Amino acid sequence: MDQAAKIDEILGELAEVAACPGAYATDWKARTGRKVIGILPMNFPAEIVHAAGALPVTVQEDDAPITYGRRLLHEFYCGYTRSLVDQAATGRLAPYDGIFLVDHCVALLGAVDAIRFELPDMPVFLAQFTASMDETTTRPQILGRIAELRERLEELCGAPIEDQAIRRSIEAYNRNRGLLRRVYEMRRSGLIRLTSRQMQVLVKSAMVMDVDEHSARMDRLLALLEAQPAAPSSLVRLHLSGHFCHAPKPELLDMIESCGATVVDDDIYTGYRYISTDVPEGSDPVAALAGWYFNRNTNVPCSTRAQMTVDWESYLANALEKSGAQGVIVLVAKFCEPHMLYYPELRKEFVRRGIPHLLIETEHEGLALEMLKTRVEALIEVIRRPALTREMA
Repeated sequence: MDQAAKIDEILGELAEVAACPGAYATDWKARTGRKVIGILPMNFPAEIVHAAGALPVTVQEDDAPITYGRRLLHEFYCGYTRSLVDQAATGRLAPYDGIFLVDHCVALLGAVDAIRFELPDMPVFLAQFTASMDETTTRPQILGRIAELRERLEELCGAPIEDQAIRRSIEAYNRNRGLLRRVYEMRRSGLIRLTSRQMQVLVKSAMVMDVDEHSARMDRLLALLEAQPAAPSSLVRLHLSGHFCHAPKPELLDMIESCGATVVDDDIYTGYRYISTDVPEGSDPVAALAGWYFNRNTNVPCSTRAQMTVDWESYLANALEKSGAQGVIVLVAKFCEPHMLYYPELRKEFVRRGIPHLLIETEHEGLALEMLKTRVEALIEVIRRPALTREMA
């Protein structure tokens, strides 16, 4: 089997896990006899679930049409939260022994209440992390919430969570994030040409699999990728931004790249945002997990957090300089209020700096891909035109 075939084989295995997290969770429970905890985006410290001996699985929006869930949430909730509730109503959350979260928005809180209503025997626990990052009381509050998470997980899993176990979990997850960041670095520098769909598979599977199993596959994949010759490209280089809680549909990613573009970087949740920040090692593990929460928003700012010292628009402009991206496509999930309210600030910065950009609103029920393709092609033409003008001159 040649290198390309081996790469495809690993990506295929990870794609299967990413597409069917419930099947992987069910199989893992059968193999290990341990619990599986469903966690919700975006800032949940998966390390503490792993340290409890359970499997943390980020519950994703799935492709199933929303049916029974329509009676539990209004249509003006985002597609991710409506999908969560439909999964609860149709038994698709059965592999999980509990649902835990630390983030909040109006839609997510509504979804959690609906899950509690539909699944009264399912342990559901919100340890709400304070979103205002600059208050002097915020760090102590976060430490208290992590302590609550620890206590609830100890109750659910039936064993104490030792500090050393948390340290080992931190090391395992830091290693996994480092491997994924290495792939991102190679993509930015043009050493590899993995598609956006493939990059999404790498991150989504990391949200599901046992961390050591995933790292073992990443080790094999990186060895194969690093042995390949560089893959220079004349395609327009784009940055994808947004989609805080769930993954853009793969067909949308495929369409963008079919227009003569290559995506070289992103700050989406099922992408670089998820892997951007390591937890400090060698210190009090609870304090380290709290520090990760603050560092994460500094590294990749989010409009769901309030912090005077960072802003998303400056981060994006700097990220484009680092990656050499020539334009930005902003992906906004329909009815995502934090993103919609912040987008005008992004747009003003893009205009001020002369950065070509495009806003695409996505939704669970489907996308008018042909219409969107026309808009993406127009963006690509706008980016190419100055270069063509210089060549003609």
